[in-house]
Amino acid sequence: MTTHHPIAIIGAGLGGLTAARVLQVNGIEAALFELESSAETRVQGGMLDIHEENGQQALRAAGLYDEFRAIIHEGGEAMRLVGPDGTVVVSEEDDGNGGRPEVDRGDLRKLLLGSLSDGSIHWGKKVTGARPLDGGRHEVTFADGSVITTDLLIGADGAWSRIRPLLSDAKPAYTGISFVESDLMDADAGHPRSSAVIGHGFFICLGDERGFLAHRETDGSLHIYTALKVDEGWLDTIDFTDPAAAKAAVLEYFDGWDEGLRGLVADADGPLVPRRIHSLPVGHRWERTPGVTLLGDAAHLMSPFAGEGANLAMFDGAELGQAIAAHPGDLEAGLAAYEDALFPRSEASAADSAESLQTMFAADGLDRMTEFFAAVNHA
Repeated sequence: MTTHHPIAIIGAGLGGLTAARVLQVNGIEAALFELESSAETRVQGGMLDIHEENGQQALRAAGLYDEFRAIIHEGGEAMRLVGPDGTVVVSEEDDGNGGRPEVDRGDLRKLLLGSLSDGSIHWGKKVTGARPLDGGRHEVTFADGSVITTDLLIGADGAWSRIRPLLSDAKPAYTGISFVESDLMDADAGHPRSSAVIGHGFFICLGDERGFLAHRETDGSLHIYTALKVDEGWLDTIDFTDPAAAKAAVLEYFDGWDEGLRGLVADADGPLVPRRIHSLPVGHRWERTPGVTLLGDAAHLMSPFAGEGANLAMFDGAELGQAIAAHPGDLEAGLAAYEDALFPRSEASAADSAESLQTMFAADGLDRMTEFFAAVNHA
C-alpha cells in the first residue's frame, strides 16, 4: 500500500524536527520518517552549545526560545584548555552572559518532539530506496514494506543519507581523525580527580596531534572524546568488546601524559565507543532538482571542530520551513531561495571546521589554540 504525503521529512534529528516544527508554526503539516523505533531507543546524550546567530534563531522561528532558555546547563559555557602535562593554559568562567549556552542534546530533542502534532513522526522507518516520479514527486520505500509518495522530499537523514544520491554523487570521506568516546559517571563522587581536571564546562587538551575533548553533563557525568590522528583502519585493530584491552590500546598514545588526563580513559565506566570523523567536500552543493532538498549533515557533513553541526542543522530546518511558507503555491521558488542561502553559509562553516581540525591536531596545536583564544578574548 502506498500513502501520499505532501511533505515528507526523512530523519527526526534536530534538523528534521526543527523543519517540521517551523512548518507547523506556519500552518503547514509535514510527515517525519525516522529509522529509530521510538524516541527512547537510545540515549541522545552529549552537550551542545547553541549559537546566537543560528541555533537560537532557529528556536525563535520555532516558537520555542523561552522553553530552550529553561533547559540551559548553567555554568556550561566555562572552558578550559590544558596541555599534556596537566597545566591549564586558558581558563574561562561562565558568567551567564555568553552567546553560546550549553544544553543536553537529549533535552533539546525532547523539547522539539513535544512541540509537534500527534502522529507527525512515523517511527521504525528504515529507507531502502528513493526515486523520482513525474512532476517533481518522489517515491520512498521502507524496510517494513511500506511505500510513500510525496510532493516534497526532505533529506534530513544525516551523514550517510539515502536521499542525497538523488541530488549528488558526493560521499563522506575520512578526515584523518578518530574519536574514542568514554564516560565517567557521577564524577564528583566517583571520579574526583577527573572531575577536578575537567572543570565545570567544556574541556580541551591538545598535544602532538592528539588530545581530549570533554564536557560536564547535566547529570553530573563527564563525557570524553579521545581524539587521535590515525589511519582510517586503526580502530579496526582494537577489540572494543574488551574494555581493558581497548583502554590499553588508546593509552599507548598518551605515554608520559599527566596521570589525571590518562585517567579520563583508564577510569572510564562502561565500554569505549569508536567513531571515525567524516566530512563531505567543502562547498558541497547540487543543481536545483524539483521536489527534493537536503538539510543538516545530509547537505554539509563537516567535522565537529567548529561546533556548528547541530546549529546549522536546526537553522537549515528553520530556513527551509520559512522559505516554503513564504512562497505559497510555488514550492520550487521556496526551495531555490533556501538553497541559494544554504550553499554559501554551509561552505563557510565547513571551511572553518576543516581549518580548525588542522589547527587543533597539528604538532603545535596547543600553541595555536592558545593564540586563538588570546585573539578572541582581545578582539
